[in-house]
Amino acid sequence: MPQYVLLFLEEEGWKDQPKDAKAAGYAAIGKWWEELSQKGILKGGEELQPMRTATTVRRVNGAMKVTEGPFIESKEHVGGFGMIEVPDLDAAIAIAKSWPGGNVEVRPIVVH
Repeated sequence: MPQYVLLFLEEEGWKDQPKDAKAAGYAAIGKWWEELSQKGILKGGEELQPMRTATTVRRVNGAMKVTEGPFIESKEHVGGFGMIEVPDLDAAIAIAKSWPGGNVEVRPIVVH
């Protein structure tokens, strides 16, 4: 069965919301995560540390260089990911639409 990665896109400042709003958001996400895990759809995933904690390793003139910070600056960044196993892209999109957080990017996993 096909697998997809859901990239949960988070707007900068989401975690700076009032404590009650943040707690309600995490509760909804926890419920979503638990329901899909129990159904065997959600195969794994995690929340990521803020983008300011990123380290980027890139090739520059043939040598690998390490820099502090994310690869690109943006108002929206990947705040976490989940891996799902569903029959097709339509089913993956339906799962993404049910995400109680912000925006979601759906990417199929390459099978070799």
